[in-house]
Amino acid sequence: MENAITKRYSNGEVTVVWQAARCIHSGVCVRGLPLVFDPRRRPWIELAPATSEQIVAQVAKCPSGALSIDHPKQ
Repeated sequence: MENAITKRYSNGEVTVVWQAARCIHSGVCVRGLPLVFDPRRRPWIELAPATSEQIVAQVAKCPSGALSIDHPKQ
């Protein structure tokens, strides 16, 4: 599969999963939390500037589902 890259970014409380093949580059994440999501930076996702609640809320707005939250197994 072309662009089958999956990356995980964690702050210890929440893990954001990014699936490159699903990303449509709508920019919703960047406009919503620009200090967390910055495609010019490597890594492009840095969770420290926002709370876990803010991150989860923004990821839920991803129109393609390229961003998701990996919930730990209880």
